[in-house]
Amino acid sequence: MGTVYISQEDAFIGKIDERLSVKFDKKIILDVPLIKIEGVVVLGRATVSPAVISELLARNIPLTFLTENGRYLGRIEPEVNKNIFVRKAQWQAAGESAQAIHAVQGFVRGKLKNYRNLLTRRQRECPDIDLSKKITQLEQAIAPIDTTHNINSLRGLEGSGSAAYFGCFNQLIKNVEFQFSHRLRRPPTDPVNSLLSFGYSLLRHDVQGAINIVGFDPYLGYLHCDRYGRPSLALDLMEEFRPLIVDAVVLSTLNKQLLTPADFITEPLSGAVSLTPEGRKQFLRLYGQKKQSEFKHPVMGRKCTYQEAFELQARLLAKYLMGETEKYPPLVLK
Repeated sequence: MGTVYISQEDAFIGKIDERLSVKFDKKIILDVPLIKIEGVVVLGRATVSPAVISELLARNIPLTFLTENGRYLGRIEPEVNKNIFVRKAQWQAAGESAQAIHAVQGFVRGKLKNYRNLLTRRQRECPDIDLSKKITQLEQAIAPIDTTHNINSLRGLEGSGSAAYFGCFNQLIKNVEFQFSHRLRRPPTDPVNSLLSFGYSLLRHDVQGAINIVGFDPYLGYLHCDRYGRPSLALDLMEEFRPLIVDAVVLSTLNKQLLTPADFITEPLSGAVSLTPEGRKQFLRLYGQKKQSEFKHPVMGRKCTYQEAFELQARLLAKYLMGETEKYPPLVLK
């Protein structure tokens, strides 16, 4: 089953024998064997029993808390992985080291190539739209990555490529009820940005869980600057997954009309847009399905799910930082 998402407001999360039980209004609304759970995410307000917390910690299952709109609040997880050698290699590469620069090149290259491939695929599928200019701009941002040996300059290439991609994102939406002008984060003030932000919050949870399993310190990254409370390495590693998972789910959801404008609400004071409880359940289901879908990993040469790929990429990064491999290969899919 992977990750369990609990979005029912005021639910009670308890444990019955070897099963996680979620109750609301004295009725069981979810009952899952603990052996099938890899992570638990609580969205909004819920009560978690001490027995559940103890059991999750014993089973190395992280418990993450998000607001109902997907903003990260915190997580309860077991003791940090005892592999000190991974964290030692991670810290030794900090700054403008050759290893840090190479890793950032990989993160940026993976993200922008997946952006380009998504646009190229959509151009083939929809010859009536013209994405050639934005594809060219992305290729221009990708071309100098390998010869750019300054992290700030690499951040500039990432920003340029992302601007080109989101500059045509509205053309990828075939549902006339939804429009996208530009990326808005804090807060998202339209449904499309709301879905993107919500999806990226879920992705962050999954990637952070994977890097914790491998033994990294999630707060020391290379592409994202150090900031108090920011899991920079999780944000680094999730870059290549953004278009593959979240953007793909958002576009599929809108283009197949699986959500309508009625599934969104707007806060009167801030103008922030978020999903209704039913809309949130639908999106969580679609995101969960995408994570469990399979593809052939280009480096490992075998089929895996995206959920498994989070940990695979973290392990490939660890191998590179520890000197066991010569390169970090980002996940790029055509």
